[in-house]
Amino acid sequence: MNTTSFVFNLSTTQWIITGLYFAFFIIQLVYYLYLFRKPYRHAANNNKENDTFSSNEKELPGISIIITAKNEAENLRKNLSAILEQDYHNFEVVVVNNSSTDSTDDVLDSFRARYPNLYVTFLPIRPDDKNDKKLALSLGMKAAKHDILLFIEPDTKPLSNKWVYEYAKTFDKEKDIVIGACQLEIEKSFFKKYILFDNLFSGIKYTSMALAEKPYMGIGRNMAFRKNLFFDNKGFSSVLNMEDGEDNIFINRVATKENTAVVLSQKSMVVSSVVDSISSWRNIKTRYLTTRRYYNGNRTKILSFEIFSRYVFYALFAALCTIGVSSSLYLILLFAILLFLIRYSIQLMVINKNSKVYNAVSFYFSIPLFDLAKPIANHLFLKRERKKE
Repeated sequence: MNTTSFVFNLSTTQWIITGLYFAFFIIQLVYYLYLFRKPYRHAANNNKENDTFSSNEKELPGISIIITAKNEAENLRKNLSAILEQDYHNFEVVVVNNSSTDSTDDVLDSFRARYPNLYVTFLPIRPDDKNDKKLALSLGMKAAKHDILLFIEPDTKPLSNKWVYEYAKTFDKEKDIVIGACQLEIEKSFFKKYILFDNLFSGIKYTSMALAEKPYMGIGRNMAFRKNLFFDNKGFSSVLNMEDGEDNIFINRVATKENTAVVLSQKSMVVSSVVDSISSWRNIKTRYLTTRRYYNGNRTKILSFEIFSRYVFYALFAALCTIGVSSSLYLILLFAILLFLIRYSIQLMVINKNSKVYNAVSFYFSIPLFDLAKPIANHLFLKRERKKE
């Protein structure tokens, strides 16, 4: 069949499906080539700037690292020294012992005897034994002596002794918030590869949006902001009724394109052992997804439309393949496969280049499967949580 006769043999419906498929192909390319490639391009530009960066470190600001610990003795033993031994001239570590009943107090005492830059405060055990992390964080911020507050969790450690330095040099007079990213350390899990993909793609999304001057969240395991920003905005007063997600919601409500920066480099990365099973990961994801409904603004709708356009693209691909095979319209089949492979190649490049920045693993043939599974899994987690409510 020549091309001319092929064109005239297409029905109106086939033309519409073909046109829509091409349109959603273009939409997907815009997301990947404009939005999602921003993190690795940002990291590459920063590496070039670092080669010529000559600022005197002593001119950089002092930083207070804030950690809250609730029965975290074992994690503190493993990770606290990597935080306390950062190669930076002016920083302190403030640990809030949040009503622990294990040996957290003893562990902190042993560290305090060796590290003069460690300051420990505590919340007493209360009758209701409520783990009020918001109160613990607020106490740690009040105790901090520096204006810039850098946050990390007991189950998380920096991958470099230049972690604090990377944050310090990212702040300037215009920036009140610096957002970083977190790698997951998972020893054994049948779903390990998928969990790592989920974490990587989630990181790509929120850092891409921040780099596109539309910040909407940060993670409490690796982010920093100025103390006055917190207290000038009345702290966590707007989220007192929430059990979790105070860090996400706070950043969502105060971050702007003018006051927010992103730090992405191997030296700024942290690694967390928070996920040790599929159930722990599911709980973390469910808390995050539940929190997301409290976000202000329309910025997350941009990402929601990406998911919509992704599923429409896959559905139209299946429709065109069916039409091509069943009607012997093999040019339609070739057209559908060609665009699918182009999108897949670009997706492969963007995700794996970002993976190097986030110090994650590489992904190849599993990408289309994970691409489809991620929104479905999120929906099931939310549905399960709503049933519990």
